[in-house]
Amino acid sequence: MNDLLLEVENLQTHFFLDDGLVKAVDGVHLHIRRGRTLAVVGESGCGKSIMARSLLQIVTPPGKIVGGAIRYHRGPGDVVNLLDYDRKGPEMRAFRGREAAMIFQEPMASLSPVYTIGNQIVESFRLHFKVSKAEARTVAIEMLRKVGIPRPEARFDAYPHQLSGGMRQRAMIAMALICQPNLLIADEPTTALDVTTQAQILELLQKLQAELEMAVVMITHDLGVVAEMADDVAVMYLGQVVEQGSVDDIFYNPQHPYTRGLLASIPRLEGATRARLAAIPGTVPHPYARPGGCPFHTRCRERIINRLDMCKTEAPPLVQVGAEHHARCWLHHNQGVELSSEAVQLASLPLTTTGGH
Repeated sequence: MNDLLLEVENLQTHFFLDDGLVKAVDGVHLHIRRGRTLAVVGESGCGKSIMARSLLQIVTPPGKIVGGAIRYHRGPGDVVNLLDYDRKGPEMRAFRGREAAMIFQEPMASLSPVYTIGNQIVESFRLHFKVSKAEARTVAIEMLRKVGIPRPEARFDAYPHQLSGGMRQRAMIAMALICQPNLLIADEPTTALDVTTQAQILELLQKLQAELEMAVVMITHDLGVVAEMADDVAVMYLGQVVEQGSVDDIFYNPQHPYTRGLLASIPRLEGATRARLAAIPGTVPHPYARPGGCPFHTRCRERIINRLDMCKTEAPPLVQVGAEHHARCWLHHNQGVELSSEAVQLASLPLTTTGGH
């Protein structure tokens, strides 16, 4: 545990709306290690982005962090709970950007249209380092060059609308990394980009991660990106982490029905012509109509049927199923459990996956 950078324990972020309470993040546990990439995956509406924003305390009202702990390990014996800081206080403002930074999903919505790219990068740098404008400009131009922007001296004075989508994303990366943070949170950084530009951005992130020795939290829907980039994987469903482990554990030994469903839905080149793609039944429940018990039981093909029907009535705890592999499912509690015939059949099928691992 000496390489532990950020420890998230029972994090809860709720939205208090007129129509009811939305538990966007409902008891998340995570370990983020120095120099490693943690991929957070799951369907839209599972709470991935809100969880990431909670780590930096930038959840906008009416959202509010109502419980849990986010322990940041600066070094041996130097551990702080970020939730002890006022979200608008000087300690948290110093933490954001300097020790942890975030690349948002859509750069055009995150960059101000009325300021130049260079102005916005320099502002972030001068907030944390007492340097002159000329010194900050030199550092910013060098960072733009490092992220692969041609003619950075000219691009420094360009406005966001004058850059392509790939260039804007590179500028966002430069802004996030100019202070050389220990943690980078990337919220679907390649969603709006074409395949070629996406590959370039991912390669750039890997290169910069190795240079700066920083931890990366990568939020994505693309399991191909996970196989290529990640060291560890957390699978989220309805505000909870239902499985977490190494990328090999998740791809080759998935222990939660939801993870197996996600992997089975990957299109395969060796599949039969015109064959239907595998799909998880149903949709993510409405936030005002969360099911009781296990949140996935309404869509689970492997649901346990026993006298108590515990999947409907009791939420399973997160249990250890491997050395650093955890899953939240009653399949791993043997006392009084009887598998349905369909679950027995599914559990006996070999799982084949494609990807970088």
